[in-house]
Amino acid sequence: MSDGQGSAGNVISALCSFVCPGLGQLVQGRWLTALIFFIGAGIAWIFLMGWLIHLWSCVNAAMWKPRV
Repeated sequence: MSDGQGSAGNVISALCSFVCPGLGQLVQGRWLTALIFFIGAGIAWIFLMGWLIHLWSCVNAAMWKPRV
């Protein structure tokens, strides 16, 4: 789908993760990573620290490079 860091696909994925943690990873086809970010952010928001995982999810989606 995308060519790696900085590609349009990764920018779209990062924006998706901004809306919902893990959504960008889901768009990239990384189901397990998406689930971990989604559940992790949900748990962390209970302790008012969810913004950390939310931000990490965006950065992770933006910097991901598919294996060749």
